[in-house]
Amino acid sequence: MIELSEQTAELVWRLFEKSDWHEAALLLENECSDNLPLVRQWGPTPASMERLRFATLKLSDGKIEKLHTALDLAKKNWRDLLMAAGFGHRLDAHKRWAENLLSVKRRAC
Repeated sequence: MIELSEQTAELVWRLFEKSDWHEAALLLENECSDNLPLVRQWGPTPASMERLRFATLKLSDGKIEKLHTALDLAKKNWRDLLMAAGFGHRLDAHKRWAENLLSVKRRAC
């Protein structure tokens, strides 16, 4: 199991209802980790898992049911997950999405 990065945890807090935070975080740690096909070859770290976890979070739209669907896609083929989230063509697309989301949410608070 790979722990969530600080930014991944912040995205969970921003996207999900407070009552779903713990479940969403556990799902990401346990099901979107070094257990995904071919991920162990990377020598994954919390930072290296962000691209996949951010894609999963983006597709979840802050809903546990959609998070499960995104995790199922990641388990079948994580490259399809990246494409579905719009993160497949740029290595920094996930970071741009996260920064944009967090800056918008911060302004609204």
